Amino acid sequence: MTTYGFRPTHVVPGSGLPAWEAPDPERPTVPLDPLLPVQLVQRRGDWGQIRCANGWSAWVDGRYLVAVPQDPPGGGGAPGEVPDPRPLLARAEQALADYRSAVEDLARGGLDGESFRGRTHGLRIGVVVDGESVWLYDADEGRWLYGDGRRLSTYATDREEPEAAVGDHAPTRVVTPDSEP
Repeated sequence: MTTYGFRPTHVVPGSGLPAWEAPDPERPTVPLDPLLPVQLVQRRGDWGQIRCANGWSAWVDGRYLVAVPQDPPGGGGAPGEVPDPRPLLARAEQALADYRSAVEDLARGGLDGESFRGRTHGLRIGVVVDGESVWLYDADEGRWLYGDGRRLSTYATDREEPEAAVGDHAPTRVVTPDSEP
């Protein structure tokens, strides 16, 4: 279920992100999945409160969220400036077919859990189609692309640029009684 009016402002980095019920390392909750679109609701220092499309809210180390533009890139520009969407669509189609085949073999009993994990390891796709608009995840380049049917342009990336400073301190981490100080 998507909350009415949800519009992502950020994407969780490709490695996922720990999350907390409150801006307090003593209150961990489930981690966020890689590349999950979220809304940044507020900041408290390095902490960021996020909301997901289903309305769930949590606190994260906001320095690691990847900002996305508020609007899809414009369609102006020469047709050759951005890649043709068909090759990326074909790769997504093949990855989905490979995953479906592994699921069918698992369901038939032809694979055990470990074999299934091995066969699906490295498969990663992301596709959202909304009328004439499409958002495709390019796993080779670590980026989301927006397309209008004719061309694609980068919408967000999960790779850090060399000049993108994370800050002067270590990321927020969960502290448990048996962890080292």
